[in-house]
Amino acid sequence: MKGRSVFFVVLAVIVAAGLAVTSYFGIGEDHALGVSRIRQGLDLRGGVSIVYRPKDYAPDATEMNAAISLIRRRLDALNYTEAEVGQQGSNQIRVDIPGVGDAEQAVSELGATALLTFKDEAGNTLLTGGDVADAKREYVSTSQGAAGQYVVSLSFNSDGVKKFADATTANLNKTISIFLDNEMISSPTVNAAITDGNAIIEGSFTSETAETLARTIRQGSLPFALEVLYVNNVGAKLGANALNMGILAGLIGTGLVLIFMLIIYRVSGLAANIALVIYVGIVLILLSLFEITLTLPGIAGIILSIGMAVDANVIIFERLREEIASGRSIRSAIDAGFKRAFPAILDSNVTTLIAAAVLFWLGTGPIKGFAQTLAIGIAISMFTALTVTRFILKNLSIAGLNAPKMFIPVKKEA
Repeated sequence: MKGRSVFFVVLAVIVAAGLAVTSYFGIGEDHALGVSRIRQGLDLRGGVSIVYRPKDYAPDATEMNAAISLIRRRLDALNYTEAEVGQQGSNQIRVDIPGVGDAEQAVSELGATALLTFKDEAGNTLLTGGDVADAKREYVSTSQGAAGQYVVSLSFNSDGVKKFADATTANLNKTISIFLDNEMISSPTVNAAITDGNAIIEGSFTSETAETLARTIRQGSLPFALEVLYVNNVGAKLGANALNMGILAGLIGTGLVLIFMLIIYRVSGLAANIALVIYVGIVLILLSLFEITLTLPGIAGIILSIGMAVDANVIIFERLREEIASGRSIRSAIDAGFKRAFPAILDSNVTTLIAAAVLFWLGTGPIKGFAQTLAIGIAISMFTALTVTRFILKNLSIAGLNAPKMFIPVKKEA
């Protein structure tokens, strides 16, 4: 029994060391799961911040959400996967793109406007991008035995179905041109009236050009144009300094906490320190694994959750002190201490989780980053404090460290 407990304690130390090494160095040449793979926000990495607004148009909430989704798709198509998009005020859209040094290039690649229109030969607007539900690249056969070709298939929403049926009926054997921001991207000829809400654009497409056209049409599904209100460059040097200072503060704070717990709570503090290292390793690995964008307030959220993890252990150890002082054995005192501390720990963490959820729901940008890392940290800290610490503590007592003075200084009752 004693040997088995010693094995479990050594295993916990190995797990803690493994998580620490993995979270710092990562795995393999690409350093997977390491801190170097954690996405850095605009305030840490530097980049470009762009604010858009509708041009000569007053969109409603649904149209604003559509515009945000459109810009998100454009960012993904341009491989700006770390960018953040959100509404600012009543009619502005803020786009933060980390790691981009040239603001003009970012604006040019992203595109300042996104107005898709379908026009007849006389230049009359028949439909807009708001009538398009989807556009896809497809490969179809022209006839039996003949080589196929790439086309772009269109599907319209309920309003667009009727508009397109009327447009194709009125423009048989004529062209209906597709424009994006007044630039013609295609001009197919209408061969028959189309009433089912589906259409095919034919042309000399390759796989790449068909996908590009389909993506352009999908990205242009807005009934209004966007214009750039202002563009700001965020210096990477400031972000690097902020990151270094944040990491330094976290290391110093964690180190002081480890020393404090070891001095004040002795063997109990040792168990808490092993659990705390496991906690930090898990949090960092999760940030890297789920590609969560880390901001400076996000670092503050992690440090705060570390404090809450230690606070949970302090509550447990104080209940443990009381149980030992009342004459209980170490093993029974551990069970009773955790049982008595659980309601207080649960209440404090749940209320903080609720606050983090509200911040994430109503906040934007860095505030969301703070709420996200705080919520992750709290969830993991509850697991390590209530499960890992208890596991290590019980095995330490079984392994022979079961004298009251080896756990916490207990004052004898008079």
